[in-house]
Amino acid sequence: MATCWQGLWAYRSYLIVVLMPVLLLPLPILVPTKEAYCAYAIILMALYWCTEALPLAVTALFPIILYPMMGIMDASEVSIEYLRDTNILFFGGLLMAIAVEHWNLHKRIALQVLLIVGVRPALLMLGFMLVTAFLSMWISNTASSAMMVPIAHAVLEELYSVPRGKDIEEGSENPTFELQESGSQKEETTLDNGQVHPVPPAPSEPRAKQNQEQVRFTQGLSLCVCYAASIGGIATLTGTAPNLVLQGQMNTLFPENPNVVNFVSWFSFAFPTMVILLVLAWLWLQILFLGFNFRKNFGIGSQEGEKEQAAYRVIQREHRLLGPMTFAEKAVTVLFLTLVILWFTREPGFFLGWGNLAFSNEHGESMVSDGTVAIFIGIVLFIVPSKIPGLTQDPREPGRLKAPPAILDWKTVHEKLPWNVVFLLGGGYALAKGSEQSGLSQWLGNKLTPLQNVPPPAIAFILCLLVATFTECTSNVATNTLFLPILASMAQAICVHPLYVMIPCTLATSLAFMLPVATPPNAIVFSFGGLKVTDMARAGFLLNIIGVLVITLAINSWSFPIFSLYTFPSWAHSNTTASCRVSPENITTPTP
Repeated sequence: MATCWQGLWAYRSYLIVVLMPVLLLPLPILVPTKEAYCAYAIILMALYWCTEALPLAVTALFPIILYPMMGIMDASEVSIEYLRDTNILFFGGLLMAIAVEHWNLHKRIALQVLLIVGVRPALLMLGFMLVTAFLSMWISNTASSAMMVPIAHAVLEELYSVPRGKDIEEGSENPTFELQESGSQKEETTLDNGQVHPVPPAPSEPRAKQNQEQVRFTQGLSLCVCYAASIGGIATLTGTAPNLVLQGQMNTLFPENPNVVNFVSWFSFAFPTMVILLVLAWLWLQILFLGFNFRKNFGIGSQEGEKEQAAYRVIQREHRLLGPMTFAEKAVTVLFLTLVILWFTREPGFFLGWGNLAFSNEHGESMVSDGTVAIFIGIVLFIVPSKIPGLTQDPREPGRLKAPPAILDWKTVHEKLPWNVVFLLGGGYALAKGSEQSGLSQWLGNKLTPLQNVPPPAIAFILCLLVATFTECTSNVATNTLFLPILASMAQAICVHPLYVMIPCTLATSLAFMLPVATPPNAIVFSFGGLKVTDMARAGFLLNIIGVLVITLAINSWSFPIFSLYTFPSWAHSNTTASCRVSPENITTPTP
């Protein structure tokens, strides 16, 4: 019997793939409507995404098959959703990220910041968090974590290694990295042979206690990297895929919206949110793993010891190994800054951007999108040489001049580009479009009208908690893809600005702090060892609560002028929102 159950468990993915469509068949058979057909497709995809019985990107392709067969959408209409402007923005942003990684520019930035902040415990944690968060704003959080964790462990090895030429007991105390202790300070004296002995009558602290303190700081430094990677991604539109899911679904569900979610508006809202959450996360991890003695944590009043100098030399050595900035790094830096400047000045809203002035339509709106800018800079990366052009001969063919390779080539892009996310985003947009065209969104809106009596801030807070819990077990992109169409319908039903509930949901999908499987940065840190699931869950639980509170603060304060959340927008009206007018009943108030 046990063998039979083991066999079933081994083939659970196959059983889920085969049985789920059959078990859900009564829904479209008993209720032969387009709404039921679309619900069947969405529920099936949700179950496959949650169980990961199939790869996420493969499940995202289901609308191409199911929607035409069920009469929901034509195949040509479904296919268009897989290469929308938001996908182009994602692709173009990744080209720049790949160039930054390929030429090690991100490592140079990281090491330079660490040289500035130093190796004091609290400042070292802050330095790693600042660097990781900044890099995650522009490159994938997986890549930033994979680069920063080995650097962190190299520094920790120097901090806790045995100094050469001295017979000091392993695990001996480090004055700077001595963590919070209870009771009186212990006194030590060094004999001629270099051995450390306690001075009576104060007893020496057990070695196990010192090793435990080292382990705790190692755990804290590891967690600060993965948490900062997830937090940093929320600051920019291209920082993490759920942000692009929001922009794409806004344009799909509300095609008449005046591009309300763009690079500038999102950065203006999300960057302060990210900074507050990052600082609070740093303080929480410092208290949890270093203790409450902030003078000791910041190294105030203590001399820099030999191990701190050794750790600092590790960072210096790694920085020297990079050598001076190459022409390729300088070119990538210039193009990166150009991309950011073009994004910020294309259509900022508070003044006419270059997109409004040079490439406007009859309404004065920019015909150039953020995706256009990203692709333009991406193409330039394939043109600009990686070395200063000169009369260099090909060593294989003497006498023939050889042109330097470009900054980016297609082989590198093909190897490093996460194509699965492109399809996953497209599947989400197709799912949202089918929900709208089948009438499922309208049906959901009618069922959710009783929520109109609940204060909008309470709704936003509860949704944040729900999504933050859900995203611990499922992909953040899949979570956002499933929730946003439902939330958009709910907002229309209760006459609340759609972004008031969609933005908190999007940010909450990045609050995956409790489990190693919740997000790739967590898994990378966990794979290096030194952490148990309980350690991550204990640190991540309160950080999830802090994140929800910060998001609630942000959506009820500075988001209002940025996204005009004061009233229900005209572009969100539908057949179910005919009664929504600019009145006190449907004005979203920023306070409960």
